[in-house]
Amino acid sequence: MNPARRLVRADPEPGFEIDVDGEAVPVVPGQSLGAVLHAAGIRSWRTTRSGGRPRGLFCGIGVCFDCLVTVNGVPSLRACQIEARPGDRVTTGRPHPDGRPAADHASTEREAAGPAGPGRDRGAGGGRGDS
Repeated sequence: MNPARRLVRADPEPGFEIDVDGEAVPVVPGQSLGAVLHAAGIRSWRTTRSGGRPRGLFCGIGVCFDCLVTVNGVPSLRACQIEARPGDRVTTGRPHPDGRPAADHASTEREAAGPAGPGRDRGAGGGRGDS
């Protein structure tokens, strides 16, 4: 059988939901958090410190640091490099619907800027350190 046809007929695991800023968002197993946010129509989830320009998924390969989120309390993780898992709680910089301010991601931009930041022990993949 043609390998492409085999993929089309694949039977993926059942989907699940994760918590993104207090809202349930559907996940297809194997999706990165960046892909989950994008599929949910969330194109930007934080802003730059100077100018307040929107940021979200840009390069998709962990180089640009535009997709930083907090996952299960661990800040400064690249959404494009983290696979979504059942039970994940993701906090972004998006304003809350009830008017509460967004999380302060200014410090996470500084932390992710280089190897001396707190993210240094998570490795190049931007992982949560629990793998």
